[in-house]
Amino acid sequence: MAEYVVWFQDLGKDDVERVGGKNASLGEMISNLSAAGVSVPGGFATTAEAFREFLEHNNLTQKINDALSALDVDDVVALAKTGEQIRQWVVDAPFQPALEDAIRDAYAQIGEGNADLPVAVRSSATAEDLPDASFAGQQETFLNIRGIDSVMIAVKEVFASLFNDRAISYRVHQGFDHKLVALSAGVQRMVRSETGAAGVMFSMDTESGFRDVVFITASYGLGEMVVQGAVNPDEFYVHKKTLLNKKPAILRRNLGSKMQKMIYGAEATAGKSVQIVDVDGAERMKFCLNDQQIENLSRQAIEIEKHYGMPMDIEWALDGDDGKLYIVQARPETVKSRSDANVMERYLLKQTGKVLVEGRSIGQRIGAGKVRVVSNIKEMEKVQPGDVLVTDMTDPDWEPVMKRAAAIITNRGGRTCHAAIIARELGVPAIVGCGDATEVLKDGQEVTASCAEGDTGKIYEGMLDFDIQRNSIESMPKLPFKIMMNVGNPDRAFDFATLPNQGVGLARLEFIINRMIGVHPKALLNYETIPKDVKQNVDKRTAGYAGPVDFYVEKLVEGISTLAAAFHPEKVIVRLSDFKSNEYANLIGGKLYEPEEENPMLGFRGASRYISENFRDCFELECRALKKVRDVMGFTNVEIMVPFVRTTGEAEQVIELLAKNGLKRGENGLRIIMMCELPTNALLADEFLQHFDGFSIGSNDLTQLTLGLDRDSGIVSHLFDERDPAVKKLLKAAIDACNAQGKYVGICGQGPSDHPDLAKWLMEQGISSVSLNPDSVLDTWFYLAEKHGH
Repeated sequence: MAEYVVWFQDLGKDDVERVGGKNASLGEMISNLSAAGVSVPGGFATTAEAFREFLEHNNLTQKINDALSALDVDDVVALAKTGEQIRQWVVDAPFQPALEDAIRDAYAQIGEGNADLPVAVRSSATAEDLPDASFAGQQETFLNIRGIDSVMIAVKEVFASLFNDRAISYRVHQGFDHKLVALSAGVQRMVRSETGAAGVMFSMDTESGFRDVVFITASYGLGEMVVQGAVNPDEFYVHKKTLLNKKPAILRRNLGSKMQKMIYGAEATAGKSVQIVDVDGAERMKFCLNDQQIENLSRQAIEIEKHYGMPMDIEWALDGDDGKLYIVQARPETVKSRSDANVMERYLLKQTGKVLVEGRSIGQRIGAGKVRVVSNIKEMEKVQPGDVLVTDMTDPDWEPVMKRAAAIITNRGGRTCHAAIIARELGVPAIVGCGDATEVLKDGQEVTASCAEGDTGKIYEGMLDFDIQRNSIESMPKLPFKIMMNVGNPDRAFDFATLPNQGVGLARLEFIINRMIGVHPKALLNYETIPKDVKQNVDKRTAGYAGPVDFYVEKLVEGISTLAAAFHPEKVIVRLSDFKSNEYANLIGGKLYEPEEENPMLGFRGASRYISENFRDCFELECRALKKVRDVMGFTNVEIMVPFVRTTGEAEQVIELLAKNGLKRGENGLRIIMMCELPTNALLADEFLQHFDGFSIGSNDLTQLTLGLDRDSGIVSHLFDERDPAVKKLLKAAIDACNAQGKYVGICGQGPSDHPDLAKWLMEQGISSVSLNPDSVLDTWFYLAEKHGH
């Protein structure tokens, strides 16, 4: 006797052949993970057997196979025509009576007397979500379907969706036999996220493949908007280990614009069951999830990943009525977890140009070509191989043309939308959520799209030169000292952590202040009294945070903890802010507070600034952030570095001030390192070391102050060389002093990155670590290994 419908709770992950990947997965979670706190709304699925019988019952099996075997899928016009014809046949064919009765009975049972219960009707293909083919969003989803007649129509539409143009073309390209694929319709109780929020999360970082975080995207209303890429969602990263240790674990928060949301429509039939409305302005400026909800979701993601034993791609919804979080779908993450982690691929931009547009970068590649602005799918023919596709947002029907593009650029969408997922799968760089790319970029214009510079993707004017480096990690020889990295940009932290390294020798706070904060700390501390135009600017930046000062501290915490989590348990040496007055003046509100100095390089900077009366309150905010990362979140791999210390008297005062702010040397394992960058630091190394746990040599400033030349002046810059004998004499003095006292000594200046022979000389002097710019780690490593006689 044929089986027509099965309840989710009676299904498990081995039932893919019966009900397709999505439905099998829902059953698996309901049966196995409910006790672990994973909530999945119940429902039922029609079987693959019922679908095959439906085609036979209407004599469609042979008819469809004949139509498909005659088709050339790369002929876009023919594909559209054949697909449409097959879908029409399916929609026109009546259900066999046994299937119709089974669906009616099951729907009546879920409704428990409510003949109008809203459900989601989703497709689940039997070959879908196989580990080697992600079929991202290949089939249909119908939301808020109410009443049995509407359910019947939706199920029929779902059956027809097996023959979407993109699904047909995808199966051919992936080598699946159409005859072996069947469709199951999942009918699931709706979660009222129309009054709440919804989105997608991954149990890993989708960009770098970093496994220790959960990445969540979230927006108001039904989740379909996030999946389609119709909104730019909020984004969050959560550190798994810290969460499991029951400590605050949110590493990053990014406020998305969330302009629109999808809510229930007036009618309950497919096509009219939902509508899209604008989100209220005040709501846009808030995060749509609170910290507790973010951590709750992450715990569910960790449980699901643990159960399946692989990274997962999960859709979730927050019910606005009961305040509960639900998982509505989960499937294996298919792109990043498959890529070969042992081959390092680095794209490096060799020129820069005028930035025309910015957005969120997807993948870490660079692509250049001629712009093709495409407003709808009918114009797909315009895109020739190697063109840059520019459009408002793509949907999965665009897949055939996306693979031709050198890069994909969209106005809307976040990192988990279709455009992003397909771009990753195809290995094409994409920049999403640009806002106005279709207006700014002109058809035929030559551009370079770079996703190789962090979270922010940039579209440059013209065809710029770039390099691709590939290295295998296996071939990295052993060295007698530690290679660390200089990392300022938390956007790239997860990415750089995959390079062979022994931690971060220099993390610059000013990078975080510049990129993630952008406002002078004084303007935040004096928020009430700043001029109105500055205030408006500040309000835009600080949206989503409790207040201006909290914003400053929390953003520092996010930047520092991201670096700490990426390289954990290796050391991350964080240098306190080393802005000069002209750099501070460039921040929002900065001109109100900064002195005009003739020579800022030799002026109000480093230790002198921290201990001064008028900057001390700003310095305390940095201390507050570092204390939270170390003592509350538990990242004790973070160490502190003090820049530009002119006298031993200043050294003493800074150490006292740090202790007063809860950062006491030696407490909770805290090491405080001094930046050795003034000739006086090397000459009086023994005296300075009484206050610190070691030195990190800043060869840039040391060289310019020893040779008395401004490295920013083009007239004398040819004389700038860290290998000058006077500089080497000071370097040697500093290294010897640290080694004699058994203290840390590293170098984080540009020198060894530019001159591998200097790195070799330092190695011979007995330096314990060299911190390099990430793009020179591999080259320098191989150079040193050869010289070391391996």
